[in-house]
Parts: sequence; structure tokens; C-alpha cells
Amino acid sequence: MRINSLSFVLLISALFFISGHTNAQDIYEITVAGDGSGDYATIQKAIDACKSFPDKRIIIHVKNGVYHEKVVIPACNNKLSIIGESVEKTIISFGDYFGKINRGRNSTFYTYTLLIEADDFYAENLTIENSAGPVGQAVALHVNGDRCAFRKCRILGNQDTLYTDGLNSRQCFRDCYIEGTTDFIFGSATVLFDNCEIFSKANSFITAASTPQRKNYGYVFLNCKITAAQGVDKVFLGRPWRDFAKVVYMNCELGPHILPAGWSNWAGTSRDKTAYFAEYENRGPGAENSHRVEWSHQLTKAEAAKYTTEKILSPSLPYEAAPDLWTTGKD
Repeated sequence: MRINSLSFVLLISALFFISGHTNAQDIYEITVAGDGSGDYATIQKAIDACKSFPDKRIIIHVKNGVYHEKVVIPACNNKLSIIGESVEKTIISFGDYFGKINRGRNSTFYTYTLLIEADDFYAENLTIENSAGPVGQAVALHVNGDRCAFRKCRILGNQDTLYTDGLNSRQCFRDCYIEGTTDFIFGSATVLFDNCEIFSKANSFITAASTPQRKNYGYVFLNCKITAAQGVDKVFLGRPWRDFAKVVYMNCELGPHILPAGWSNWAGTSRDKTAYFAEYENRGPGAENSHRVEWSHQLTKAEAAKYTTEKILSPSLPYEAAPDLWTTGKD
């Protein structure tokens, strides 16, 4: 059968229409419900169904429930938001830990409940939990991506609860609750903790930063409450996991569990020589600083002025969205 020129044009036009219509069907909002009433019953299946490198943000809404999953968000799934129905009842929980994984000396980094390798991730109203208990290193949340933000989330665990990774990554936690025992906030990323509660479950160290040399900012705690379980009374604000670690607490309420020395060196090292640990206008019984280690700092007003959200999370490329956009998931 011969096709005349008009028919050929119509056929090609129809194919383009179908192709465009198919692309228009890319889904940008997905619902997860464990009872089967949503688009998917598990969070990982919903992530796997998302378009890679999407043109605009994809939002996964998660209904209340306990999702017993080990979840990975790969680098190709950027511009992704996960929004829980309620922070107390939307829970991602898994129980891996160092001894259980048994992958050698680096087993810690495989124990995560949620791993985020993608940039521009946003989460709200989620509880992310490592349920293994006090059995050694057991990561709840491992964030490697850049421009990743968490709002009204709970990060629950014991040792090594939150691993903030990425040589050039910037991350933000706002109005979050983070708990743990030893070094439960650790890693190399630049991270702003704004109006968070940081809860120690045992006498130990809160932070173990590994800030790369020449980074202007490591961990900054702003307007946070530093609290502890009953009976916990000997906690350090942090210790340097690697040389050049940077941690600053500003305008925070420090409970009586914070030791007078405030900070500790990593045993057997001289990392105190390169660490930058500082405080500014903190309050509460743990904020009394007359007995702080001599290598820590009390910021001046001029030095403290450098620690704003805009400066800490400032764009590193001309086309980047400003922090007030990506930290609210509106980019």
C-alpha cells in the first residue's frame, strides 16, 4: 500500500502527539500507603517508579504507618520530596548494625535505614529509625547529596545515628529531633541544624565532625536545645573525627549534662591542633564556659555575624537556588 504525502505528514504528526502525550504522563505526585490504598505499598517501590533527573520536583506522599524498609535514593532521583502524613506515625524503620552487616572495618557505612545519594532532596514529617538498639554503630540516616533539607523530622538511633557525608555537600535540618549515644552526628558535610532538639541517650560525645580542610563551615547548631535522658550527666559537645573538624553552637540552650570542658580531643591524636570548635551566646547550665578546653573558642560578635543561613549554605554555582528555596522544598 502506498502512502501519499498528506497521509505521511498526518502519520508523523500523530506519532509526535503520542510521544508528547506519553511524556506528559510522567507522574510528579505519588502516594504510598502500607495498607494498599495508595499508588504503592512501599517507599522504595515508589522511588523506583520516579523519573530519573526530572524536569521538576517529584513529591512522594507517605501515609501513616511503620515501613520496615532499607531505602536508597540514588543520584538519578534528584529533586525528590518525601512528605509524611505525620512525624510521629510515618516511620521508616530498619535494624542493621555493624556486627550484623559483617562487611569488615567499614561496615558502619552499610547500616543505614535511609541512604540519600541524590541532590536536592527534601523530607518533612518523617521518622527515620535504626531499630537495632545499643549494639554499636548503627546508622539511621546517611545523607550524601548536596542541597538536602529535612523539616519536622525525627532521626532515631544510638551510636552513629546521623551520617552527613559529601565533600562539597550542604544539608539543613530544621525543627528536627535527633537522638543517639556516641558520635551520633558525624561526617564531612556542611550542615545547619536550626531550631532542633539534640538528645543524648548516654554519657558520650554528640558530634564527630570530619570537615575537610579549607571548608568555611562544618556543623552549625543555631537556636537548638541540647537535652539528655535522665541520669545522663557527662556529655561532650563534640570531638574531632578527622583533622580540621569544625563545629559551632550558637544561641543554643545547653542542659546540665554538658561537661565543663565542653569538648574533647580524639584519643591518641593531635587533632585538637587543627579543630575549630566554638560557641556564641549559649544559655543554660551547660553553657558556662570558664572551664572550656583552651583550644576551643568563644566567638566575638563580628565573628558570629558570619554564621547566617545565607552564608553557611550559600550557592556555589551561579544557577543554584538560594537556600531559602531549597531548604523549604520549593525549588
